[in-house]
Amino acid sequence: MRLGIDASTLDQLEKYDPHFYYEGKEIEPLSFLHEHNGIGLLRLRLWLDPYDEQGVPYGAGTNDFDCFLRLAKRGNAAGYKILLDFHYSDFWVDPAKQTMPKAWRGKTLEEVVDALYEYTRDTLLRVKAEGIELAGIQVGNEITHGMCWPLGKLNYDADNRKIAKFENLALLLKAGTKACKEVFPDVKTVIHLEHSCSVEMQEHWFRSIIDLGVEFDVIGESYYSYWHGSLEELAANLDNLHKKFGKELWIVELGYAYEPARRDDKEGLGNLIDERFRATHDLKFAPYPFTQQGQYDFLRHLIRVCAEHHVEQMYYWEPLWLPLPNCGWADLPGQAYINEHGDPQTDEWANETLFDSKGNATLGLDAYKL
Repeated sequence: MRLGIDASTLDQLEKYDPHFYYEGKEIEPLSFLHEHNGIGLLRLRLWLDPYDEQGVPYGAGTNDFDCFLRLAKRGNAAGYKILLDFHYSDFWVDPAKQTMPKAWRGKTLEEVVDALYEYTRDTLLRVKAEGIELAGIQVGNEITHGMCWPLGKLNYDADNRKIAKFENLALLLKAGTKACKEVFPDVKTVIHLEHSCSVEMQEHWFRSIIDLGVEFDVIGESYYSYWHGSLEELAANLDNLHKKFGKELWIVELGYAYEPARRDDKEGLGNLIDERFRATHDLKFAPYPFTQQGQYDFLRHLIRVCAEHHVEQMYYWEPLWLPLPNCGWADLPGQAYINEHGDPQTDEWANETLFDSKGNATLGLDAYKL
């Protein structure tokens, strides 16, 4: 098994003078994590056009192609291979939102399929021309409910388990994977879901797209115990996917809190983990306390589970995202793009990094190694 990180906000973060420390000594985080933790994989998201009509950035890393290229070259130079994460949007996508890129709005399904193919191919040709060494290519991000809404949206039944109308999504996925293999035939393609503890739903989902002719190499999962379930349930799903489909399994997003969520406008801390998890510490959702020792113990346990249940790569999500001013989850134009208004613009991930709000390494950093 190999370890990775997602550091997609680092390019923007470094404009505001972050400092990272290990045992009191200042470090450069990418080279340190490679040398100290043996991490050799770097996941980077890519948005098409993360700016409004006036050119104001959406924030949260402003991960356009130029940003990707800077981070990818830096990662390769530090010893990392890159997992390129196509979001097929101009800003965040996840199970609750898969917003169509501005440039594709108003097009028919056939036109969007062609646009997605051409965009993927052209982007990868640029990546290849720049000599970027890739570990994999994600065709979509957390697409449990489809992507490129409304054209590629999936419909769930009343139990939220069985899904219908995969045909449109399959066309989009086939366009993306076709472009990937044309440009990088030896690089592995990844289809990424969340609900990583849902055995029945995930078997149905992957069986459906495979039956419709979608060819890919890797099943990618997000695993956040707060939302997805216990480590035992994760293991059961991994075992079932391995048995039924025989594809590589990667955990492409993971994280765990080192302190309870708190609001601090001065520090810009957010409140991502809500009251039910902090108050109950239900063992299904939070098997270890939200302390540095709890983060350490959770990561050791998770690494053991993944190693024993067929996982070949795992990526800690945004371990470097310190709560600095102007480095929150979205600027106002970004909130408008995804139609989410009124939320604080702070860094809501600040209690789940591997460095605390002052930049000091948490205990969990030493746990995140093989």
